Amino acid sequence: MRQNVLPFTRGRNLLGFRTKGARMDETQIAKRLEVLRTEHRDLDAAILALIASGSTDQMQLARLKKRKLRLRDEIGMLEDQLVPDIIA
Repeated sequence: MRQNVLPFTRGRNLLGFRTKGARMDETQIAKRLEVLRTEHRDLDAAILALIASGSTDQMQLARLKKRKLRLRDEIGMLEDQLVPDIIA
């Protein structure tokens, strides 16, 4: 039985997220880290601007902070993939 998989979607689901078995090489990890760090900085600026504006939209602020934490977690996981395991 032939599986219908497009070459550019291997290791990713329909939304573009990596599936469990997919591994990225070091250059792909570095590019992804750059994008995530930029988005993390942008979110930090957006959170500070929202606070400075005196906005009372606590739900929006909570969503931004939660997204920022998810980005931080993903950044940490990708950084761990770049560092080789050292057997002591």
